[in-house]
Order: sequence, then structure tokens, then C-alpha cells
Amino acid sequence: KLSLQLVPQVAWEAQQLSRPGIHTSAVCCRVQSGRYRITTKRDRPLTYEMANPPHFIGHRKSWNSWNTSTLKDSLRPSQTAIEDVFIRKFVTGTWHALVCSEIIIKRQHNTIRIAAIIRQGISPRKMYFLIGYTEELLSYWMQCPVTLELQTVGDKRSVVFKYI
Repeated sequence: KLSLQLVPQVAWEAQQLSRPGIHTSAVCCRVQSGRYRITTKRDRPLTYEMANPPHFIGHRKSWNSWNTSTLKDSLRPSQTAIEDVFIRKFVTGTWHALVCSEIIIKRQHNTIRIAAIIRQGISPRKMYFLIGYTEELLSYWMQCPVTLELQTVGDKRSVVFKYI
């Protein structure tokens, strides 16, 4: 008799599971995304941009991409985001181990300006070559003028704001 009583219960549960419905979970008030975890030795260097949490964007820190493609009824927002990711990967790959900060991309009309802080780890001649190389290839691929606005620092530790 026990097995006969369990079969209708299993059938009812299977019927309830097959229905579409809303699943809810408990509210999680912890804000963790975009924050860096504190290390035990407190030896992880953070720049000023990295040290500020995400809710300070627009107050103490700036956006990493400046464009108008995210406005309502604007053209090609997804292509702009993909191009920004491509530009960042290309610049960090071309300037390997020399980029000390985030890469800021500013789009104005038909031009793209890329700003970053670069370490003085190579000769000025190679640096000028890499600037021309980067601007020329990105201008060809993006079909618009691209300019690099680079600042140089002597050591990577000079852009460290704090250690966590």
C-alpha cells in the first residue's frame, strides 16, 4: 500500500515541474562585482581607476569608452563595443608589457582617440615606430582616423595608487 500512495505524489510533482513558472531566490545585498579581493600579504598593486569601486563611475572615476552609440535609437552599439574590445586587445598585444593603465577609447565624429599610460621600457625609436604602426593598422581596420595619446612613466610602480 505504501508504494501505491507514493505514485500519485510523484506524478503530481512531475506535473508541477513541467509547468513554466517564475523562480525566485533570496535577495543578495552584497555588492561584489568590479571589486578587487584583498590579498593576505596586501601586495596587489591597484591604479586609481582600479581602486575606486564601480558605483563611483561618473563621480571619482571615468568611463573607459566615450561614445554615443549607447543612446536610445543610436546606430551600431554592438559593433562599437566589439570594436572597443578589439582595439584594447590589439594595443595591449602590440605594446606588450608596456601598458600601465586602462586603455581609454574616445570616439568623436569620425575619429577614434586612444589614451593610455605606457612604461618607458623601449627606446624612443621603437616607441615612435609602434605609435605609427598602431595608428596605421587601426585606421585601416576601423576605416577612420585613429590617434594615440600616450603618456610615459619611468616605472610601473609610479602609477600604483594603493596596495590591497
